[in-house]
Amino acid sequence: MATAETVEMGLSHPPKEESIKAFNEIEVDLKKAIQHLRHETTSTSISPPPHSQSNTPRTRTSILPRTSDLKEVRVATSAYGLHLFGKVLLPESDNQASYFMFRAFIAGDAEMAKLHCIHLEETERPDGDKDFRAIFRKNDRLEWFDV
Repeated sequence: MATAETVEMGLSHPPKEESIKAFNEIEVDLKKAIQHLRHETTSTSISPPPHSQSNTPRTRTSILPRTSDLKEVRVATSAYGLHLFGKVLLPESDNQASYFMFRAFIAGDAEMAKLHCIHLEETERPDGDKDFRAIFRKNDRLEWFDV
């Protein structure tokens, strides 16, 4: 299994043609994963922050990404293939610039990328309940993550 210590991680950069192609290949699975996370976790994990200046209601589809929302990528190379990390702007995130991050994998002999996961930070509160965070800001770095 690849880890941060066993891969060569490239620098962050705007998406190029191959990254956009891979993003398009995982788009359906990515949207399903977002819907699943919204259903299974607390509302703060993958829902954009509340409007600060607008009363426009959010719909479930308003947070689903488009190719143009992919803003930053990093590629890690392992013996198994390429690991694509992406930072995606959440549509309708107002002036707060909210993002989520995903990890995809492209096996050395594969023709298509596969979604590995959406980055989800889990913290345990003193009462034992757990909070999940999948919303990040522009300054949050795109680093290796397993989940």
